[in-house]
Amino acid sequence: MATLSDSEIEKLFSGAPQYFARSEGHYTGAPHPSVAFPWDEVLEIRDLTDHTQIEDKAWGNVTAWPHITRDVHSDRSRAQRATEAKRKAHFYPRCRERPNMLSMFGLEKGSLGYQAALELSVADALQEEQWGFESIATRMPAIVEQRQRMLTAKDGLRHIEETLIMEQLIKNGQRYSEKHLRERRVSSELYNELFLQILHPPTKVLDHRDPYSLAVQISALVKILAAPNMWIDFSHVEWRIRLGQLLWGTDLEDEVDDGASARTGESVSDIQEERYWLLMQILLACELLIRLDAITEGEELGVESIRPAEIHRFEKDANKSVKWSLILARTWLENIEVAKTEGTDRQSSGDKSSGWLATLTKRMSLSREHGSQNGQHKAGPVYAIRGKHVQRQVDGLTHFARRLRWPDADYSVSRISDNCRAVVEGTPINTPMASPGSRADSHRSSYFGGAQPQQKLKRMPSRRRKIAAALHPSGWLSKSYVSGLMLPGEGLCHFLMATLLENHPEAMSRLGPMANLCGGFVYSGKSFWSTSCIVGRVIAAGHGAVECMGWISTDVIPEGLGDGWINIESEETTEDAQKIDKKARIWGKHAIERESNVLGDTDPSSVLPADFIIPFENIYKDKTPPMLNIELDALKLWAPVESVHTTPTEEYGATPLTERSQAVPEIRSYAGAVSFTVTDIETGEEKEYTFNLAKDINFVTAHPCVPSQHVKIMKSPSSPTIQQLDVTGNGACGKTASIVGHPLHKYFTYTALHLSELLAKQDFSLEALLGDYSSNGHRPSLTPASQSAAKVLVIDCITGFQPQPQEHEIPLSPIVSRSDSGFSPLSPGPESGGSFAGAFESASKKMHSETRRRQFGSDMEILVRAFCAEKGWNALISRRRRGCLACAIREAGALGWKVVIRVD
Repeated sequence: MATLSDSEIEKLFSGAPQYFARSEGHYTGAPHPSVAFPWDEVLEIRDLTDHTQIEDKAWGNVTAWPHITRDVHSDRSRAQRATEAKRKAHFYPRCRERPNMLSMFGLEKGSLGYQAALELSVADALQEEQWGFESIATRMPAIVEQRQRMLTAKDGLRHIEETLIMEQLIKNGQRYSEKHLRERRVSSELYNELFLQILHPPTKVLDHRDPYSLAVQISALVKILAAPNMWIDFSHVEWRIRLGQLLWGTDLEDEVDDGASARTGESVSDIQEERYWLLMQILLACELLIRLDAITEGEELGVESIRPAEIHRFEKDANKSVKWSLILARTWLENIEVAKTEGTDRQSSGDKSSGWLATLTKRMSLSREHGSQNGQHKAGPVYAIRGKHVQRQVDGLTHFARRLRWPDADYSVSRISDNCRAVVEGTPINTPMASPGSRADSHRSSYFGGAQPQQKLKRMPSRRRKIAAALHPSGWLSKSYVSGLMLPGEGLCHFLMATLLENHPEAMSRLGPMANLCGGFVYSGKSFWSTSCIVGRVIAAGHGAVECMGWISTDVIPEGLGDGWINIESEETTEDAQKIDKKARIWGKHAIERESNVLGDTDPSSVLPADFIIPFENIYKDKTPPMLNIELDALKLWAPVESVHTTPTEEYGATPLTERSQAVPEIRSYAGAVSFTVTDIETGEEKEYTFNLAKDINFVTAHPCVPSQHVKIMKSPSSPTIQQLDVTGNGACGKTASIVGHPLHKYFTYTALHLSELLAKQDFSLEALLGDYSSNGHRPSLTPASQSAAKVLVIDCITGFQPQPQEHEIPLSPIVSRSDSGFSPLSPGPESGGSFAGAFESASKKMHSETRRRQFGSDMEILVRAFCAEKGWNALISRRRRGCLACAIREAGALGWKVVIRVD
């Protein structure tokens, strides 16, 4: 009965992930969830993740978190030169997208990671929009008044001509690309530039030590950008997506008809003025970021010093809107360049190319006619914004299409390449496909809601935004993606699919111009689903399904439906709908860590070996479960619900429709269900099951772990482990320690049920299943747990299921990363000699020698997900040999979830 020492506990839980939620500091919002291995220093353990890596540099803007992108098209020498050229300190605002997009794509297809699962309840999409887009057209008095006040204030904003804005953006782009600071003189140079051209100088001295310091300039810029009711607040998801619409939406006087344009005002001047203020905001944000980068690099090089008081003042004054403006500035400086040409060259150089990519370089042109001395009119300079990395973005789109096994992907790739070549060479290309109509409907200008400003939509807030959009070959959705001007968040997933469709005339003609980017569609014998849709998250578990950047591709198509878009009706569970914002689980920092602690609720100084067991999913008292064969029969979409939705709807809005609305097919809403045939292999008995995908639940990939090689610490006469396992490895008890994971403390009560047992039951609730828990049946212990009900239900999907033969695919890279292969050396193999180092060596050899990537998935896994979707159970998916059952049960405690699906 000797207690375990700290050293023994650390050895015992080596390789076990521990779950946290910690605040990053003042003014940073909800705590940040994280997974760590505090007792391990081995890099192969610390680098384990529950989500996939971003596979293309073109998709890097999906997150504001620092990250490393594995680019499958990488030119190593060129990439190395680019890295060396940018090797300087950068300022990172403590503000990122929620949920964390790095964690949105779990290792299991259609699943999330731990961080994203907790952050969904405080997602950016849950915020109320401060201003609807219609408010621009109505010229809200608060905005007009604030802008007038700022332009007339003694320490406010100067009135700046458009040409000066563009010239300064050009200068900032050049300055941003410089490798190092130009000594100390850069501070005074920036001061004169800022306060003689853009802002009025401060009315009082802010820093008596150095009145011209970077800190003084930063403070003045923050004050302007933090002014309320003046700038676009990109902390709102709506405005992050609308950024491209405001920049590239067609003016009313433009001859080119753009079906995806924003008709936000009654005159061209309204649109131009908002464009002007957006460019002004970008300029001010770039000015601020340049100075923050300079002071950050100066601090690192020892030529600048930042006082703690200045840091505190910045964090306090720079609200979320300011920090998102900084993220916009970084995106702009990394991806956009402003080109200047003389007006006389406009016709010869700008109008040659008429394709949609060509319009990317000329649509933002700003020119003015100036009178000359002889009375003739001479065109002034013309400015255009251009994407710096068009080819990179096109390569990323090609990657996306091929990864999703897009029908006729080669043709789509060829068409995109032709468009790019036309832009580079300035030669004419094919005329864009005709617009669905001649003029846009100015009464439907909201991207997210079709209601007018005075109409308030009464609906429960959803953690996943419902988005529809009008597609057009020369639309702003494609321009946003190809330019790379995209802000972090799920918008990139929508832009990718929209750009792919807008460059495939056949797909556009068969699917129609309206897209439900949070639903799915059937095209050319395949179905494609957003992971925002419950059907996508369930069908993703099937054999042969693939996932890429928030989209699922599968050969399973809805029964009886042809090509077209589909909206799926589902509802959040009552618990999920209630636990949002301040009531979200993520705010319970202490509860998260306490309910997932490796030592449970025990005092760390009195931990006994008898307090732990090694949990199993396949220990059954009565009889062995039957051998089952499960086959998917059909994906069924029930008849449209009572209120057939046309786009735009009250649930989700759209970009403008055409006046000829009868030519635009409606997107119907369906209730989804999947049916299966389950056969008992021994008796031959067949049963049919149908599960309604009624609840909008989520699945999380249980975090990988590496079992400790110190299980023998548990070899104690009082330990229940000895009663279940043979830790000597001689096979005397039928189960050896080499196939198990970490110990589980008695605090974590669980009950394991075979999938066949759940299918055999009729009416039951999760609470009833957990209430039937018996401690004697699952954890023989000298110190039995006091709980009368289990905390977690483990659904055993391993015992008695024949694994389906796995299909392999061509790899994305000759080196397969752990996060993509889904392999983690959870137990030492026979070739490793049973050692910890040997297991890693074996795994490393396997991962580096593999030229094919294993694809998990089966009809059985679709069934268990569909079962949970009908019941409304959020569930962790724990795959054997990737993570142990004990760690999955503890992660369920951290999330506050009650179901673990255990698969082979």
